[in-house]
Amino acid sequence: MVLKVGVAGVLICAAVSCATYYHSNQAFNDVFEHGELQKALKTLQEKPSEGAGKKQFLYFVNNGLVLSLLGKYNDSNHFFERAYNFGEDYRINYANEAATYFTNPNFSVYRGEDHEHLLLLYYKAMNYLKMGKTDEALVECRRLNIRLQQLSDRYSTEDKYRKDAFVHTLMGIIYESDFDYNNAFIAYRNAIEAYEGEFFKLFQVSAPEQLRKDLLRTARLSGLEEEYQYFREKFGMPDEEFPERTGGELVFFWHNGLSPVKTEWSVTFAISQRNGMVYFSNAEHGLNYEFSSAGYSKSQLNSLSSLEVYRLTLPKYVERPVFYRSAALTKGDSTVQLQLLEDVNKVAFKCLDERMNLELSKALLRLAVKKATEESARSRDKWAGVVMNMVNVLTEAADTRNWQTLPHSIYYARVPLEVGTNTVTLETTDYTGVTQKQTFTYEIKQGQTHFHTYTSLETTMHGHGF
Repeated sequence: MVLKVGVAGVLICAAVSCATYYHSNQAFNDVFEHGELQKALKTLQEKPSEGAGKKQFLYFVNNGLVLSLLGKYNDSNHFFERAYNFGEDYRINYANEAATYFTNPNFSVYRGEDHEHLLLLYYKAMNYLKMGKTDEALVECRRLNIRLQQLSDRYSTEDKYRKDAFVHTLMGIIYESDFDYNNAFIAYRNAIEAYEGEFFKLFQVSAPEQLRKDLLRTARLSGLEEEYQYFREKFGMPDEEFPERTGGELVFFWHNGLSPVKTEWSVTFAISQRNGMVYFSNAEHGLNYEFSSAGYSKSQLNSLSSLEVYRLTLPKYVERPVFYRSAALTKGDSTVQLQLLEDVNKVAFKCLDERMNLELSKALLRLAVKKATEESARSRDKWAGVVMNMVNVLTEAADTRNWQTLPHSIYYARVPLEVGTNTVTLETTDYTGVTQKQTFTYEIKQGQTHFHTYTSLETTMHGHGF
C-alpha cells in the first residue's frame, strides 16, 4: 500500500515537472497571444505566490510587460524594478542547487538570461520616456551601461554575447532627446562599433541607416568636426548641415512577434570507464565529457558502466516565426521604413548556445549522482532500487523557463513632426504580402521628442511544436 502511494506521488510530481514552462502557463499564454491583455494580467496576478518563488523573476517581468502594454507605466516599472533588484541581489541557494542533481534544474531559482536583464531596463526606460520623465530614463541608461560592462568583463572572447548594439543605440536616443549631444554621439559610436564587429558576426544584423545619420548629426552638433568628417567618408554619405529643429520628432519602436519558447531535447550518451575516469560520449553530436571516478564505490562504478547508454534531457529554443515581415511609417508624402535594431530571437539562441557546455556538464553530473543513489538504494533493497530508478527517470527534465512575452525583434524609425497635431500612418506587411494600415495622431511641442512603442503579437505558430 505504501509503495503504491509513493509511486503514484512520484508519477504525479513527474507529470507536473515534465510539462514545459510554456505549457504550465497555458492559460496565460492563450489570452496574451490573442491580445486579451486584461485577462492576461488577471491570470498572472491570480498567482501572487510566484512573486516569492523559484520563478519570481519571470513573474516580475511578465507583469511589467503586460502592464506596459496596457499603458500603466508606473505599475509596470514597479514590477520591472523588482526584477532589476532580483538580478542585483541574486544569491545562489546551494541547497536548492544540490537538489537539482537529484531531480532536475527546475528546483533551482530561475536567474534570467543575460539579454533578459538588459531588456527589462529597456522597457523601464521606455515607460519613463512615455511619461515624459527623461531624467529617470537616463538613470536606466546608466544601469544599462553598467550591465553591458558586466557582460564585457564576464566574457573576453568576441564569439560571446558581451556587447549589445541595440542598447547603445537606445542610450544614444535617450541622451539626444535630452539635448546631450556629446554623450549621444559616444553611445551611437559604440553602437556602430558593435554592429560592425561582433554583433554582425554573431547575429548578422547591420547598423541601421538611421543610426549612421544620428551619429553624424550628433558629431556635428557636438562640434566634433574631425569625427564627423571621418565617419561621413567612412559611410560614403553627403556633407550635411543640421539646423535647429523647427518642430519635434517621433521615435517609433515596433515590437514584432514573440520571442522563442524554451523546450527540451534528448541526447544519448555511451558510458565507459578507463584509467580512473568515467567517460560520456555521443558520436552523433561529437560530444565527449569525462569525470573522475574518485569518490565512487566499485559497485557504483559498475552500475554506471553497466548502463552502456543513457539519455539526458537538455533545454533548447523553438522559434516562433514572425507574421509581419516589414513595416513603414508615412507622414504626408514622406515614407520611412522601420529598420531592424535587435533580433531578440537570435540573441536568445546565442545566450543558450554559449552555456550549452555548462548545461551538458551539469546534466552528466546529475546522471552520475542519480545512478549512484540508485545503486546505493538497490544494495539495501531490490525494490527500493527499482523505485529509485523510476524516480530518476521520471524526474529527468530540462529547465524550460524563459521570458516568453518578449518580442521576436525590435525595429525603429525617426519621423520629423510639426508643432501641433500630426497624423502618421503605420503600414505593416505580413508574410503573404497583405498590408494593413493604422493611423496615429500626435500633439507635439517645439523641440519635443515623442516616443511610441507598437506591439504586434501575431506569429505563424500558436502553441504548436513546443
